[in-house]
Amino acid sequence: MPDTRSHRGLHPRDAASFAPEARPALRAATSDLSFLLERGYAPDSSLKLVGDRHALVQRQRAAVARCACANGVAERRNHRRVSPPALRGATLVIDGFNVLTTLEVALSGGIVLLARDGVLRDIAGVHGSYRKVSETVPALGLIARLAASLAVSRCLFLLDRPVSNSGRLRAVIEQEGAALGVGFEAQIVPDPDPLLRATPEIVASADGAVLDDCARWFNLARSCVEAYVPGAHLVDLSEEGSTGTGR
Repeated sequence: MPDTRSHRGLHPRDAASFAPEARPALRAATSDLSFLLERGYAPDSSLKLVGDRHALVQRQRAAVARCACANGVAERRNHRRVSPPALRGATLVIDGFNVLTTLEVALSGGIVLLARDGVLRDIAGVHGSYRKVSETVPALGLIARLAASLAVSRCLFLLDRPVSNSGRLRAVIEQEGAALGVGFEAQIVPDPDPLLRATPEIVASADGAVLDDCARWFNLARSCVEAYVPGAHLVDLSEEGSTGTGR
């Protein structure tokens, strides 16, 4: 069946699964999973154990998996996170589908998750195909607006070649950049992850493996949402008040 969605909004069961009354269990599960990861337990079996203990449904388990991490991992990631002044005159290398999907979800009223490493993530993801939605161009507008405010010289979007419609998205990105007068460039590559890990430039991604290895990164999706999407449907599983991890 073809994908005919025009938004990346709430899943039909998300209103109940992420309602305020469900969040204490989600926070407890995220804390429990992080505790196990800190001690070297296998992620998959640990997630099953924690999910069963807290009687979580599948999308709740996916949310907990995306938000949990060992304290040491969060600290190392945040040590390489740069603050806005570092972007002045810099090139920002963007994990294209990763960042754009999160902003589309935030703009469409879907669930966005604040994780324990301070990063904003979504539950939508891109699995082999990408479809432009009503929020795609506005999401690019948010990135352009923030980049201009921080005097970023160039935004380089890396798009996965195996994902369908990557060529169409590249055209949209570059057209919007030209229309908005910002330095947008998009490249289609076999796999962005090795490039994001190896570049000396500042990276924007929510991929934990990228954040573990890259030289420097900026919290782009979170910065855009906090600045320009005040009504975003945010579920905070970060424990920032107790762990000390920041933006």
